Amino acid sequence: MSLEDEAEALASDLGVDKQEVLEDLEKLTSYSVPLEEAKGSLRRKYGDGGSSGSEPTTKEIAGIDTDDGNVTVTARVLTVGRRSIRYQGDDQTIYEGELADASGVISYTAWEDFGLSVGDTVTVGNAGVREWEGHPELNLGQSTTLVFEDEEVTVSEEIGGDRVLDALSPGDRGRNVVVRVLDCEAKTIDGRDGETEILSGVLGDETGKLPFTDWDPHAEIEEGTSVRIENVSIREFRGVPSVNVSEFSSVLALQEDVTVSDEAPELPIGEAVESGGAYDVTLVGNVIEVRDGSGLIERCPECGRVVQNDQCRSHGAVEGEDDLRVKAILDDGTGTVTAILDHDLTEELYGGGIEAAKEHARDAMDKTVVADDIRETIVGREYRVRGQLSVDEYGANLDATSFEESDEEPSARATAALAEVDR
Repeated sequence: MSLEDEAEALASDLGVDKQEVLEDLEKLTSYSVPLEEAKGSLRRKYGDGGSSGSEPTTKEIAGIDTDDGNVTVTARVLTVGRRSIRYQGDDQTIYEGELADASGVISYTAWEDFGLSVGDTVTVGNAGVREWEGHPELNLGQSTTLVFEDEEVTVSEEIGGDRVLDALSPGDRGRNVVVRVLDCEAKTIDGRDGETEILSGVLGDETGKLPFTDWDPHAEIEEGTSVRIENVSIREFRGVPSVNVSEFSSVLALQEDVTVSDEAPELPIGEAVESGGAYDVTLVGNVIEVRDGSGLIERCPECGRVVQNDQCRSHGAVEGEDDLRVKAILDDGTGTVTAILDHDLTEELYGGGIEAAKEHARDAMDKTVVADDIRETIVGREYRVRGQLSVDEYGANLDATSFEESDEEPSARATAALAEVDR
């Protein structure tokens, strides 16, 4: 049954205007609300929710579940963000952030401007509940009521969006950062309105570095400048958090340079993988295997994918271009990760470039000898590897920017590990 048919049947049951129901259904489903949940929400909105669900239930935040229909909560506004989405061909501004009470924190999306400000204590009535990234979220719409309370709700969470970079997570909204622009490049992409100019690059502070995209280029964002950026959202890009700057973000140029750490945080492999990814991290472990697809390889001249038997998965039969690569499995006892070394790092490790590798392969009449030499050099040794960690359904991969043999004595590392266990 089409959405229009669903709206017609629901409008008939409720005795209300079909077009109004259709618009409501389209809005809810466009924001990933399941159809049956959307229909139930509209039944409650138009007064046909049944005896068990027609009135919203007053709850503490910790007790809100995705199975709830509509709820009423009294909470403190922790953050307020604003961004634009495309709905039914038109741009619509939505407001989003986090609410908290003594029991916990919940994110919210408001489809109208309710005048929320950071620090307000509000009673939100008849708010819808949906699932967002595995957790319940409040939806504030036309049927929601909002009362500003004089008595503040006491919360243990930080009020306001100020965060350092290593405290940001995908899904965060209404965050503020104080950073230095380490790298910045103007690009032209195919956006929702055709060709769009954006800025992309890397931001840094004393806790780390993260990539960013400015979808409405701000003149204050230039390479080398230090800025305070308010109202950013955080998305996941290639397995790591990415800072998104929009037309609703404000950027203030700072007179003093923001300090940026030259070091990458060092984490146990298991902890780093569990975190879901990191833009710049150092991992230390033993190389236990060099995987197939290492050494002297060929890449598609069109897309750069590895070519096997002169075939590219995207472009079919191609004449591959020679390259060097290493895929080494690193293990520290807490977990494993595949460290991927590019041409330059592989050349340094192998002790020769592509021409030397090709000559070696010709003499042996076997390309695999290059990987075999690398395998003999690094397997069983401990390395300190720095790079970008991404974690997805295919596993954990560390795109290495440095690959150095560890100079730490094994006995010292064992002593440190035992100390951690004894804590």
